[in-house]
Amino acid sequence: MTITQQDTTTAPQASEFTALAAKFEVTTLPVADVDRAKAFYERLGWRLDIDFKPTPDTRGVQLTPPGSHASIQFGEGTTTMTPGSIQGLFLVVDDIEAARADLISRGADVSDIWHIEPGKGREPGLDPQRRSYFSRASFADPDGNTWVLQEITERLPGRVEMHDSGALAQLLFETAKRHGAFEAVAPPHDWWDWYGAYMDAREQGSSAEEAAKAAGRYMADVKHVVVASD
Repeated sequence: MTITQQDTTTAPQASEFTALAAKFEVTTLPVADVDRAKAFYERLGWRLDIDFKPTPDTRGVQLTPPGSHASIQFGEGTTTMTPGSIQGLFLVVDDIEAARADLISRGADVSDIWHIEPGKGREPGLDPQRRSYFSRASFADPDGNTWVLQEITERLPGRVEMHDSGALAQLLFETAKRHGAFEAVAPPHDWWDWYGAYMDAREQGSSAEEAAKAAGRYMADVKHVVVASD
């Protein structure tokens, strides 16, 4: 997920109606030399899914970044876009310094890291507070299609999806840390009750702080586990 400078303090609002699931799968890249592009992305460690010629005049190549649910495609006779005209595709990483170093070791020409400073715009270096979504770097493929690395360590409310194993593991880790603070001051209780309330609140779009408060209220109101006030 990407956010603009104006969006950094605003949580997305839940829709009144739940839309049918529609998973984004593939972005088409316009390239001039299919074999050159294929070699570049394979060198980055991207998985080659398929390279085929459905007709004598067309060819399709699909690759997927490590850990990604979405892929890229390019080929011959597949698009009328100008090679290199796709700009600003985002690659989300947990550690932008490590990701940048890995890409450079694989031959990519990656820019220096910069961050978005609210009220100022783009500033050099890592975000001083290492806030999620703020630190970025960029690189281009041989045709000039550009990619932006974005460091995301904690998702905005509403971006935690239980059906994704990686997201679920991240949410469980976050929940365990938050519950530790509650457990330290609360009477004996079943941890799964607090976990359930916290995770449900996060799924419904609450921030981590809001979810912790919601879980505390649930424990007090429903489970009668009350934290004594100072």
